[in-house]
Amino acid sequence: MHDAHGSDGSSSSSSSSSPSPPPPSLPLPPSSASASVSVSASSGGGPADAFNVPDLSAFWLRVFLEVARHGSFTVAARSLGWTQSAVSRQVASLEAALGGSALFDRLPRGVRLTEAGRALVPHAEAVVERLGRAERELAALREAAGGRLRIGAFATADAALVPHAIAAFRTRHPGVRLTREEGFTPALLDQLASGELDLAIVSTTRRVTLEAYDLHHLLDESLYVAVPAGYPLAGLPSVRLPQLADADWISGDSRPEGTLLDAALRHGFRPRIAHVAVEWIAKLGYVAAGLGVTLVPALAAESVRPDIVLLPVVDEAAPGRAVYAATARGGAPSPAARAFLGALREAAARIPAARGAAT
Repeated sequence: MHDAHGSDGSSSSSSSSSPSPPPPSLPLPPSSASASVSVSASSGGGPADAFNVPDLSAFWLRVFLEVARHGSFTVAARSLGWTQSAVSRQVASLEAALGGSALFDRLPRGVRLTEAGRALVPHAEAVVERLGRAERELAALREAAGGRLRIGAFATADAALVPHAIAAFRTRHPGVRLTREEGFTPALLDQLASGELDLAIVSTTRRVTLEAYDLHHLLDESLYVAVPAGYPLAGLPSVRLPQLADADWISGDSRPEGTLLDAALRHGFRPRIAHVAVEWIAKLGYVAAGLGVTLVPALAAESVRPDIVLLPVVDEAAPGRAVYAATARGGAPSPAARAFLGALREAAARIPAARGAAT
């Protein structure tokens, strides 16, 4: 097939080459010179060499590969749905950007790659393949169909809220790699600020500054007092904290400040902490043995053993705690983070004795 390519490049003698086919779809060429992107190859030089690269358009490289594939400007133009002159302009622009190197020999029937053209083929294929891969990965991120999501949560949120949210999220977004950390709210917020987490489930119990984060309200937890089954107050429908001012308490800290027992301080008494146990299983074990009582938030209520009685706390001075999903302020959450936030809100709406779940 004859190609009327005119003076778009000079001739040189070379054998033909058959590159791998490029991606099947190409965008339509712009009316003027296409916007260019810098395409660099490793030169082994110093930092200054990183800027000594040709300013090429991905358009040009794709058109170049299409012409090389067919060995004809005319056939390449037909496969692209363009005019032959449009294809010629793209190749001419590429040749000019590469210092005037002719990429094709013009033959009576079609074209063939020059030595420069053959040298360019693997680099052009690599660039086009990487750009295509980047496009697919970015599309997956936009649709929450790929990428990763790093979440963190405090321990009682991991008891009910987070597992239900993860189960729903994985069903809807199986391509997202989800990892989870467990810790106290201050540590989780530090990880969020440093970029180690994308989203953290935190509470207002511990005295931390939350102004540096975007907070998405999930729920307000009710509080219970866990007492042994034979405890004198076990038969009551509810209790007020002052009724337990003389009780021995089991707590995760030797000081009540910054814990659930902050509520006792607001009532004017300092609880007597008889035993310190960090894990909920240990706390409830001490309670069941008759060694004291402990406060239990609604998120942990489902895991309480049958030989323990939960008494709802009804004091206005003991409002429980607010639970939030926190993201770093100043940056938009990723599509995967937004999708997980939706799953958290759905899970929060199903938590018993949770008040004010966000919509």
